[in-house]
Amino acid sequence: MHEELLKLTLTVLDDMKAKAVSSMDVSSITSISDYMIFATGNSSRHVRSIADKVTESVKKEGHSVMGIEGYETSKWVLIDLGDVIVHIMQEETRSFYKLEDLWSVGDQTARPRL
Repeated sequence: MHEELLKLTLTVLDDMKAKAVSSMDVSSITSISDYMIFATGNSSRHVRSIADKVTESVKKEGHSVMGIEGYETSKWVLIDLGDVIVHIMQEETRSFYKLEDLWSVGDQTARPRL
């Protein structure tokens, strides 16, 4: 089921014109989730719109949204879908935190999706 959720989420991010989308299998390094997805939005409005569409789409397909953080400021919105955690950030926030670097230490499975 998590593969279906991953594909759905990546499709929505593509449809919403998120930039620099990448997914990472983190199942071997953490028990909190199987996948992390990272995406960039052009502005706070774009980040919020992407987050809205992701949550709307996964709910429509019968999946649960465990939680959403950062929606108010929309510099970095985290959507916890259980098996998949989605990080949608503005460019400067993503550059500052470099989460992909943090999660990929010792792991070469990060796969950029362009």
